Amino acid sequence: MTELDEKIQTGFISAINGTLIEIKGLEKSVKLHELIKISYHNILGEVIQIYSNHVVAQCYENTNNLHLNESVVSLQEALSMELAPGLLSNIFDGIQRPLKEIYEGIKHSGFLQRGIEVPSLSRTKKWHFKPQKKVGDKVFPGDVIGEVEETPLISHKIMVPHQISGEVVSIVKEGEYTITDEIYLLKTKDKEERMTMLQKWPVTKSRPFRARIKSQKPLLTGLRVIDLLFPIAKGGTVAVPGGFGTGKTVIQQSIAKWCNADIIIFIGCGERGNEIADVLKEFGNLIDPQSGRPLLERIVLIANTSNMPVSAREASIFSGVTIAEYYRDMGYDVAVLADSTSRWAESLREISGLLEEMPAEEGYPAYLPSKLSKFYERAGSVKTIGLTGVGEEKIGSISIIGSVSPPSGDFSEPVTSTTKRFVQAFWALDASLAYSKHYPAINWFDSYSNYPEYLSDWWFERDIDWQEIDYNWYQCRREVNDILSKENELLNIIQLIGEENLPEMEKLDIFIGKIIRESFLIQNAFDPIDAFTTVEKLLSQIKLILLLHKESKELIQQGFIIEDIKSLAVINEIMRLNISIPNQEFLKILSIKNQLIREIESLKLISGVRKKV
Repeated sequence: MTELDEKIQTGFISAINGTLIEIKGLEKSVKLHELIKISYHNILGEVIQIYSNHVVAQCYENTNNLHLNESVVSLQEALSMELAPGLLSNIFDGIQRPLKEIYEGIKHSGFLQRGIEVPSLSRTKKWHFKPQKKVGDKVFPGDVIGEVEETPLISHKIMVPHQISGEVVSIVKEGEYTITDEIYLLKTKDKEERMTMLQKWPVTKSRPFRARIKSQKPLLTGLRVIDLLFPIAKGGTVAVPGGFGTGKTVIQQSIAKWCNADIIIFIGCGERGNEIADVLKEFGNLIDPQSGRPLLERIVLIANTSNMPVSAREASIFSGVTIAEYYRDMGYDVAVLADSTSRWAESLREISGLLEEMPAEEGYPAYLPSKLSKFYERAGSVKTIGLTGVGEEKIGSISIIGSVSPPSGDFSEPVTSTTKRFVQAFWALDASLAYSKHYPAINWFDSYSNYPEYLSDWWFERDIDWQEIDYNWYQCRREVNDILSKENELLNIIQLIGEENLPEMEKLDIFIGKIIRESFLIQNAFDPIDAFTTVEKLLSQIKLILLLHKESKELIQQGFIIEDIKSLAVINEIMRLNISIPNQEFLKILSIKNQLIREIESLKLISGVRKKV
């Protein structure tokens, strides 16, 4: 046997079962999760089972027209992501085939041809490389060797690959290079390594880091109900379950546009093709509000629609989080938006059925929890391996926000209930709220977040000092929760006795609860003013509502009735505040506060005059 024969191991198809194939001849040479290729059709697959006389592989494309005894080649590598400049502003499928380049190459026919081979990243495009090391420098895994301006928004750090360290023997001058050009030569213990900008990393293996740290900074979304009541920390995990039409995709798009992450990885996993097309079209037209540049300049899109093979769908969320880890290692804050993990879990169920594995609840495989945990555990805020070009530590984070599509909105189904065990925040979308045009349709009773304790200091530093009300962010959210809980209890009582028979103080709770719901919790994602709320406006707005509550309680204790409070002219200003005052003009809320105080004092004065008369 020649050396070439030892490297290229071949076998043949012995059985075909949907997207699964049995292969003979490779059982002694392949490893689990290595790639194979069906030679004639150029179809990629992954080894998922190894037996004594055959192996089983799942194909990433359909197996129509395959025949027994067709040749299969072992590629002797796992499914890996190509990591280099060119990822941002790109659209890939679940196994990192560039859809835009393929679309242009097949003359805009709109159909992805089976077996098509296109490099994930361009080998001809040149990037402007700026070296940050010099000859003789000692470098270690993760150290930044140079930078490339990938987009006007993001500087791409070229890092020393993991498990490689040594002395820089040579490094190119600043200039234009492709990702496969030799950038620097590294002398290791055993030999000299010629290094390029391109790295590869297997999707099922998480990239190492130095230490996990507790994040005390919020991932701001601009959605008031989230940032106040159910916040997420950078490096956190969130599940967004909701039935059809409850607004999961709109929430994901809003977060992608407005959140304060540096990089966005949007994974469209198993959703309908027209919905993914709308998302791609929307993102293509969006302008980043922070920089005024196209939003695509800091987004990587992974599109794997429901009509694509299930095996590629299963790989897609791990492909996305692998790219996210690469940018995290550069020291960036990355947000991974997965829409939806239910479709991903359905692909697991389909493959498990083909393998004739013993099903667990509702037909899902028994290893569904371990698969979900492997995905969500790759989130976190970490000190990364390696140093910046000037010798400083790098700290990055990955926040994972995964939407779940439970059938008929049933949160007790396996994917939702299992996901709930692995996330620290839960934004439950309510169909009844959505049908009543309350968006975002996050149910404030079924949702929760475990992050407020960690984030309270950050919010305290940005607090707005009003002498009339001394609530900070943490106290504001507690007061809002109390008011909404009381309102919910009273709404049930009203059905029995009617609102007119309630005491005035309880009528006030219902009135303030309505103001919170209709002017604060409701937010129009398509309104230029209301779509996003800054920290300053959020705190000013909720403090104004709580100030109204505080002053109104004092009025009722002095003998006033709820109709007196409803008659105040400032109420209309408070109800319209979310759409009438832009973020940059939040100081106008101070004038509304002063107007509220004047009207209340005037009400007390008029009442005093009436008593004297």
